[in-house]
Amino acid sequence: MTIHILVTGSSRGIGAAILKAIDLPTVKAVGQGTRSGIPADFTDPAAPRSLWEAAIDALDGRIDVLINNAGIFEAAPVDLDDDDWLDAWERTMQVNLTAAAQLSRFAVKHWQVRGSGGRIVNIASRAAYRGDSPAHWHYAASKAGMVGMTKSIARGFAREGILAFAICPGFTMTGMAEDYMASRGGDKLLADIPLGRVAMPEEVATMARFCALEAPASMTGAVLDVNGASYVR
Repeated sequence: MTIHILVTGSSRGIGAAILKAIDLPTVKAVGQGTRSGIPADFTDPAAPRSLWEAAIDALDGRIDVLINNAGIFEAAPVDLDDDDWLDAWERTMQVNLTAAAQLSRFAVKHWQVRGSGGRIVNIASRAAYRGDSPAHWHYAASKAGMVGMTKSIARGFAREGILAFAICPGFTMTGMAEDYMASRGGDKLLADIPLGRVAMPEEVATMARFCALEAPASMTGAVLDVNGASYVR
């Protein structure tokens, strides 16, 4: 049977690499993004439902795997104006965590109605465990929330065949990470990665494909690190 997969944040970087990695004869996938797939602006709380319904239509009424990858990484220094800081916090939470939670809920309900089981793969971050810079603690908090959500889904729905996995990349060679590295001093950041380089999007995509298609059911709830040993739990 063909596996139907929805990937968010698929326009570039990790999401685009995931779409390429799952481009297999046994997979039919749709992506969400402004430059590819189905457009959906996750700053709008109504966007996840619209995306889910459009993806269901595009995938013949069935989604088997949801890969939550969409995210933003915006600085919010503590000395920002109060309203600006709060706006940045709420925007990051809405895009990185709440939209993923909404889609995950739609997926769980979809699989419960079908009695089919399914898989959720959440692309979180090393920041969920080791934190981030003072200007990005909202980002770290959003990714920690994603890890907690993954574990809760795994524990709550495993008996129904609904599995959940989280992947925690460190720095990955995407436009978002490149901007951050340039602002913080690339050489200093690389010195903190024992492997000596940042991860490539294709490496994270390999893990996402494994979780989506191959990981044994007993792995549900697992959190997998892809960070060059820059944070070892």
